[in-house]
Amino acid sequence: MKFLDLTLPTAAQNLALDQALLDEAEQSETSEDVLRIWEADHPMVVVGRSSRVHQEVIASACRRDGVPILRRTSGGASIVAGPGCLMYAVVLSSRRQPELRTIDHAHRFVLERIATALRQLVPDVARLGISDLTRGNRKFSGNSLRCQRHHILYHGTILYEFPIQWLSRYLQTPPRQPDYRRQRGHEQFVDNFPASRTAIIQVLKTAWHADNPLESWPERRVAQLVAERYSQPNWNLRL
Repeated sequence: MKFLDLTLPTAAQNLALDQALLDEAEQSETSEDVLRIWEADHPMVVVGRSSRVHQEVIASACRRDGVPILRRTSGGASIVAGPGCLMYAVVLSSRRQPELRTIDHAHRFVLERIATALRQLVPDVARLGISDLTRGNRKFSGNSLRCQRHHILYHGTILYEFPIQWLSRYLQTPPRQPDYRRQRGHEQFVDNFPASRTAIIQVLKTAWHADNPLESWPERRVAQLVAERYSQPNWNLRL
């Protein structure tokens, strides 16, 4: 697997790069799987592909604080990212692993590998809900996926030094909740994973056998996606 540790200057570019890596893989008959790591240097809200901003986001606070609201290409609920929130993405071939075309298997395949890796640092990591990683029934990682014909994009968050109070500042109580949340507020439900950024990245690279750097990335496709989608209010806010 190839490895890319790259954070681009803007929130829109970073979301576009995840999709561009998926698009590039779809266009190739011989693409290698990719693990990408990035981390935004300012807070940002990212809503799911089908999310309704008015139901999930406190847009007035985002406007007041200059926090951008963007929409990703995968499903799931809204998140807040920023410093202390490690973002990862894997692009995997369903030609080589046809079982990844089944959504339940894709969740299980990716999250069990990540959970196993993180247990080397902290032993009590569990998978709960559809796509959460937890410790002691408190979530530190949310994840989602996008399926194409021959590849999947699976990406998510790992909170490690994140200001948890940003969640209640910028997000409403989600309209859909896993049973194990038990109606807890953001600050009672979410916690940081107690390990360093460097240690987390190292165990992820080892788990995915991401030994070789990705020498180039699809810059033109990123620019196109930013112009046509991720910089557009009609996409991000569904106006």
